[in-house]
Amino acid sequence: MPFRMSGYVPFGTVTVIGMLLPAPSLPTVVFWQWMNQSHNAAVNYSNRNASKPTPTTRFLMSYFGAVTSAVTIALGLTTLVKRARISNPSLKALLQRLVAYPATATANICNVVLMRNHELFTGIEVKDKEGHVVGTSKIAARKAVSETTLTRVLLPLPVLVIPPFAMQALERTKFLMSRPKLYFPVQVLVCVAAFGFGLPLAIALFPQTTQVSPSVLEPEIQMNTKETTLYYNKGL
Repeated sequence: MPFRMSGYVPFGTVTVIGMLLPAPSLPTVVFWQWMNQSHNAAVNYSNRNASKPTPTTRFLMSYFGAVTSAVTIALGLTTLVKRARISNPSLKALLQRLVAYPATATANICNVVLMRNHELFTGIEVKDKEGHVVGTSKIAARKAVSETTLTRVLLPLPVLVIPPFAMQALERTKFLMSRPKLYFPVQVLVCVAAFGFGLPLAIALFPQTTQVSPSVLEPEIQMNTKETTLYYNKGL
């Protein structure tokens, strides 16, 4: 369940909150980006097109590559913001929170491509409307991975951008100023709401079962069918 798409919000919210902690130190950035990208790697792997088996060694190499690239990108952007000469402390604190989005979005691209790169080399099955396998297509695999990658770029947008602005506004209210102990619970609620709002929107961008014309696929697939439309599982 932790790696099903239906479990993405309850299990992923913990890492989202960690990435949005104010004024994070470098060890904090490393830890939460590692946690987030490890979870993302497991979700990407579990929701891939699994018509072809993935060797364990390739999975482990993909995981280490995805997590390493994610942490490196996050560290670079965080260090850049910290060294920036910004006199306004509130603006600098906001930028330190917002840096989680470009870091995560860029890292998500690496994560999806690396965790699903086996599909790009072996191809994925394409089927007719009756569900019969017509062939294996690398072109369909590239399309599936690229669509999933775009989903993962847009998914963190509301999750990592709405809470920083919302919390900066809520911090100035009399309610939270007089009740500082409620800051963390309120941040959790804001993150869950933003995550729950953004996930279905991102997933709905592309259908999981995608249509494709045989004319854009490999010649051998075109020769194997007279269908005008074929189908493949994009993954989630």
